[in-house]
Amino acid sequence: IHYRLSFFFQHPPNITIPTLPWLLIFVSELLLYLAWLLAQSHRWRPVYRTVFPERLPADDKLPAIDIFICTADPNKEPSVEVMNTVISAMALDYPPEKLHVYVSDDAGSDATVRCMKEAWNFARYWVPFCRKYGLVTACPDVYFSSSEDGFKGSSEFKAERKKMEVI
Repeated sequence: IHYRLSFFFQHPPNITIPTLPWLLIFVSELLLYLAWLLAQSHRWRPVYRTVFPERLPADDKLPAIDIFICTADPNKEPSVEVMNTVISAMALDYPPEKLHVYVSDDAGSDATVRCMKEAWNFARYWVPFCRKYGLVTACPDVYFSSSEDGFKGSSEFKAERKKMEVI
């Protein structure tokens, strides 16, 4: 800013650059500096939020939730990834009678329908498994690709996890 302002306070014989472009550049730099300054304002006083799970209403007072998962082309959006999203949404920690998951397939492909049937068959076992053991990662692909599980000492959990891998 000092460099640009010093240009305007030079003696007129020393000015060799046209004033209007210099003024436009100076104004644009001021605007960019102001935008940068405003973008940094969240760092001056960061907001910290605290979660109070005890304040949540009972399950019967929670509102119904509709989850829409849209897909268009099974070649661009692999059906396996879409079904992982569907299964993850179904495994949310929410009352099942108030959770509705819808899949919208704009292409109307047969592959998506077949994958949806397979995902529904898998979800019948996966969702109770997630709820029983309180899994944080409800996405089957992410869960089975990670080597860590929270119940290392439980033989019952390990047996059910093996059964899930086969399904």
